[in-house]
Amino acid sequence: MPTPATPAFRAQRPHRLRRTALTAAVAVGSTLTLAGTASAHTTGSKVTTAELTKGLYQSAYSERNDVLWVTAAVGRPPVTESHLLKVDPKSLAVEADVTPPVTDSATGAVEAVYGVAVDDEHNTVWTTNTRDNSVAVYSQRTGEHLASLPNVAHAREIVVDERHNTVWASGFGDGTLVAFDSKSLEEKKRITVDGASPTGLTVNERTGALYAADLANDRLIELRRGSATPRFVPAGDGPISVSLSRNGRTAYTADQTSGTVSVVDLRKGVVTKSVATGAGALSVATDERSGDVLVVNRTDATVARVDPREGVVEETVATGANPNHVEIADGSAYVVDKSGAGAGADTVTRIRLSR
Repeated sequence: MPTPATPAFRAQRPHRLRRTALTAAVAVGSTLTLAGTASAHTTGSKVTTAELTKGLYQSAYSERNDVLWVTAAVGRPPVTESHLLKVDPKSLAVEADVTPPVTDSATGAVEAVYGVAVDDEHNTVWTTNTRDNSVAVYSQRTGEHLASLPNVAHAREIVVDERHNTVWASGFGDGTLVAFDSKSLEEKKRITVDGASPTGLTVNERTGALYAADLANDRLIELRRGSATPRFVPAGDGPISVSLSRNGRTAYTADQTSGTVSVVDLRKGVVTKSVATGAGALSVATDERSGDVLVVNRTDATVARVDPREGVVEETVATGANPNHVEIADGSAYVVDKSGAGAGADTVTRIRLSR
């Protein structure tokens, strides 16, 4: 999803997550520890790459169906080529190619898809339609377009909280966080944070708390369930993507400006470590099995595997040009790239993760 900061985006959600003006804010001062970075090396992870189509943006794994949903959009408005791909996570073969609905018959423009998340509880897949300032819902079973939900300005990312039947979208264009009911598909909550530029989203499914990376203000926006007043938590330099530790007490941000991943103690409201991962850090995901985090570095065309406890890079894996997003599921990381090279298809890279 395009923004002034980068030509393409992410969204991360923890495993099983099917990424008015304020009157108060909480921010606790802290001492930042710059963690040492181990020399980049390879620990032997098995890497497989496959071509999909041009213009890949994000992916989301469905545990219910054991498929990877991948979005793609090509060019600037009017966007006439966009795909919602159903991909076999084992073979990386495309099983289905869903075309979004036409929005302008005169130009052939379609409701192009960018961000993506799955709701396995209701067997749906949700997308952000950045150019159309909306989100959409599709059937995972048939690929049918079920609904388009408007008024999400420059809709960036989307995340599903199955436990609380809620889907959140970030409105980068006007600083909004918009919640939809995953059963009725109706809007049920809207929070506007003046001056904010919300990008990546994640949810603590146990508590229902939402976390949004605020790219413009180097912070996280925390919105607790039932509250209309966000709390602000410091993050890294240019946070654009966010994920949580398995226990939900720590957040990790991919910091686009500084090329780092920041480790954030959510209870204390402080950044405890900042680890250099590579130029153009764009997307972050947590491996719940090991506790490691993976960071996509768009400019460097790499993925860094970071031990957040020690503050070191354990492994660096090369990807296709301009990697855009990482999704972790069932012991593997899936990285899609948006090369912008023109000819040929962009790729998905699968990395088997050791414990």
